[in-house]
Amino acid sequence: MLLTLVLLTIALISALTAMQFAIHGREVAIPKLIGMPPSEAERVAVASGLQVAIERQFYSSEVPEGKIMTQMPLPGTKVRRGWTVRVAQSLGPQRVAIPDLSTGSERAAELNIRRRGLAVGFLAEVALADVPQDRIAAQSPPANASGVSAPKIDLLVSLGPEPESYVMPSLIGQPLGSATLALQDAGMRVGKVSMIPAASAGEPLPAPNPASEPNAASMIVEQSPAPGQKIMAGGTVNFNVR
Repeated sequence: MLLTLVLLTIALISALTAMQFAIHGREVAIPKLIGMPPSEAERVAVASGLQVAIERQFYSSEVPEGKIMTQMPLPGTKVRRGWTVRVAQSLGPQRVAIPDLSTGSERAAELNIRRRGLAVGFLAEVALADVPQDRIAAQSPPANASGVSAPKIDLLVSLGPEPESYVMPSLIGQPLGSATLALQDAGMRVGKVSMIPAASAGEPLPAPNPASEPNAASMIVEQSPAPGQKIMAGGTVNFNVR
């Protein structure tokens, strides 16, 4: 039994050692790709069982155009075979002037950017009272900027002035006719109006009956939006009446 136990222990240690060698045998060290052109960087990476992906491009006055300027993971890092090394490529010094896009529309700005060999970066929209709808409210980098790092321009586009909003008043208990006039005077509209039959004592409130015909004297018992909620100018208010 002692001999059997010793043999089992030796077999287990051998299996663990073989597994460790197998795991580390599939690992490779990341080579240094910085300073290489993409074709050479790919050749060196493939020789190590790795892949290369150019994820970004930046202007640089120090790294020649077309050469790899940064990489991730860093050189010397141990990774599994088949790993992708993500790199950034130098575009050389900035030669393209950043245009002034503040007077044009979003479409015109995008065309202007691409015509110069640049790209649209982050695009955001915001309601602005002092900038017409679909106009460029701001850009980054600004016009004629120098020392730009990436060939991208972020844009802020105006949605125009935000519609006026109101706090919905309570119209419950008022005749439908007077409530309709009040809403029209405020620039809002009456939407769906449904009749609710009167409930008998002790019975639950019946469901709305769209087939019934409300009139100006019908009393409002429910409204949507509810009192106190926000409603935009030109919005629609629905009623249940009796």
